[in-house]
Amino acid sequence: MLFLVFLTLLNFCHALVLPEEVRPASLITPNSEVIPYNYIVVFNEGVTQNEISLHIETMSQLQLQSVTDLPYDHEFFTISTSSDVNSNGLLGGVRDMFKIGNDLHGYTGMFTDEVVEFLRLSPLVKFIERDSMVHTTEATTQYNAPWGLARISHRSRLNLSTFNKYLYDDLGGKGVKAYVIDTGINITNVDFGGRAYWGKTIPAGEANVDGNGHGTHVAGTIASIHYGVAKQVKVYAVKVLRSNGAGSMSDVLKGVEYVVGAHQRDVGTAGFKGSVANMSLGGGKSRSLDLAVNAAVGAGVHFAVAAGNENQDACNTSPAAAERAITVGASTLSDSRAYFSNWGQCVSIFAPGLNILSTYIGSPDATATLSGTSMASPHIAGLVAYFLSLQPAVKSQFYSQGQATAITPDQLKKKIVAFGTKNALRDLPANTPNVIAYNGAGKSLEDFWNANDYVKNYQSLVITEQLQFILNKMNIF
Repeated sequence: MLFLVFLTLLNFCHALVLPEEVRPASLITPNSEVIPYNYIVVFNEGVTQNEISLHIETMSQLQLQSVTDLPYDHEFFTISTSSDVNSNGLLGGVRDMFKIGNDLHGYTGMFTDEVVEFLRLSPLVKFIERDSMVHTTEATTQYNAPWGLARISHRSRLNLSTFNKYLYDDLGGKGVKAYVIDTGINITNVDFGGRAYWGKTIPAGEANVDGNGHGTHVAGTIASIHYGVAKQVKVYAVKVLRSNGAGSMSDVLKGVEYVVGAHQRDVGTAGFKGSVANMSLGGGKSRSLDLAVNAAVGAGVHFAVAAGNENQDACNTSPAAAERAITVGASTLSDSRAYFSNWGQCVSIFAPGLNILSTYIGSPDATATLSGTSMASPHIAGLVAYFLSLQPAVKSQFYSQGQATAITPDQLKKKIVAFGTKNALRDLPANTPNVIAYNGAGKSLEDFWNANDYVKNYQSLVITEQLQFILNKMNIF
């Protein structure tokens, strides 16, 4: 057996065409609950399909040899047959390949320690990350009237005459598809008006239902008739978390891959105005998830993500740290940062996140009031859909800064931040953008589409906030 292992390893090294000096690929351990023996392997840029096929074949042989040498009572076998997460057979090996846009290509699977060490020597491999658990950002149920929609349609703090008034364009969302990467959606809830669909279920053995409610609540804030920001958008369930609200990072990657594929199939079809995805979930810092979100944005998908509920620097968590996503913190009715909301320079903008009423599970007309950055993020996803649907006519003076293509996610992110209401929040930690989302109150969006003025404002925003922070500390204002 050892001789066979030696031959396999020799063939493996020859197949990789190793240089004389090899620097092992990084093995990243997220600062969250890891799933033993489960890994995410990311290839270097420029790797060919033939190289990948040979790599997978050789690695699979090595895994088979390695696992058969383990004692029968080794924990690898207990974990490999577990039904909780990522089960892919007694012997492990490659589970799924993924390719997200043109920037991220790799695979997930379960491997012995010996195999991982040899994988690190492959010149095809950019890095390896231990798979880890992700969760919905925790929500608290309370019983209060909704106010979030009213807040994003008024510049000033809400009062008795404005707290229940949502001002908007009733065409908002038309022609746009929104993907909720979460626990699923109760697509039979009547408040979706027949615009909720089941897209994809990723976790093995899970049914096409939302057994948790979190995803349905998120979807309602994006798209529902009474609680949604964009009331004509079509919303799709991409289930990556199980009914207990937990799942694996590798399943989340597959969910992102699905969204990109669906978006690319829609590009160029009649009436299609764009795709937005919402991820109200989080875990430890994950390089692979941040890269996946950035790659999806590069492929044209707009992304809103929750900043997290740990009252810490959002840069410590993923996908909140993904630089091309719109990372959303939670604000309150009194225009303060919610006590649980993460903060810092990785936060892009704030939106209502405390006591948010939306759709739920249990019946066709179920609702619930929840709190969290999970509730703030879909306000922005809905706002993205709203603005995408109301894009100016092709080649008008405001159409994508005069370009002949639709607005890109990076451009729209800048516009949404620049158009937001400035300096309304108090007691923010340093280097945290003081911006609350704003939809234009159903009026002309000329200022929103006026690229030159608002991009300039966006670039000067950080300087303004730093000055305001200093003045506040000096008690001048």
